[in-house]
Amino acid sequence: MATELQWLGHGSWLIQTNGTRIVLDPFLDDSPVAPVKSHQVQAEYVLVSHGHFDHIADAEKIAKANQATVISTYEICEWLAKRGVEKTHGMNIGGSYTFPFGRVKMTPAVHTSMLPDGSYGGVAAGFLLTLPEGKVYFACDTGLFLDMQLIGQEGLTLAALPIGDNFTMGPEDALQAVKFLHPKMVVPVHANTWPLIAQDVHAWAERVYKETAVKAVVLEPGESLTLQ
Repeated sequence: MATELQWLGHGSWLIQTNGTRIVLDPFLDDSPVAPVKSHQVQAEYVLVSHGHFDHIADAEKIAKANQATVISTYEICEWLAKRGVEKTHGMNIGGSYTFPFGRVKMTPAVHTSMLPDGSYGGVAAGFLLTLPEGKVYFACDTGLFLDMQLIGQEGLTLAALPIGDNFTMGPEDALQAVKFLHPKMVVPVHANTWPLIAQDVHAWAERVYKETAVKAVVLEPGESLTLQ
């Protein structure tokens, strides 16, 4: 069974794998680029990398509407539980757990994490998903860090990397990240949501093509790719 990954703009994804739907970092209702709104999303799991509004904004709504399980840091899970989210699974950096759809490992991210009401959100994280068709690394919001080389040793089928700069890696550092990670494919994200993080994603993909053996896939919000 193929795994389909639909980019919902910014850092948001809808992943359909092994008969399960997973939404990652849902920022839809207030996003200027998202092709769907939160009430249109059906999911059994919600992954949240950190507490900034542009990654957690619609997590509570989607979790409650779908009786979905939120997978995030312990602090974010506790915060959502106090807000009435019934199913959560708290994790921390370096930890992994096998869910019905596959294995989730929480990876480091060099970033901050504060929840929308000012509460402490723990540390920021990324996610390494081991799915039937391979391993997918969502770097989420992060700067470049040398230990990406260790993540690359996992043998990645796909990496989704931020390239927007200002809040995360920019194009140069993201290109170095590709060289550290050596995925089969890479998708640039967290760019062109607002003018502050505007980037030429096609020019970046061309550099990946010229400087590495990695296939760069540029998606528009709403477009998908399939792992088989």
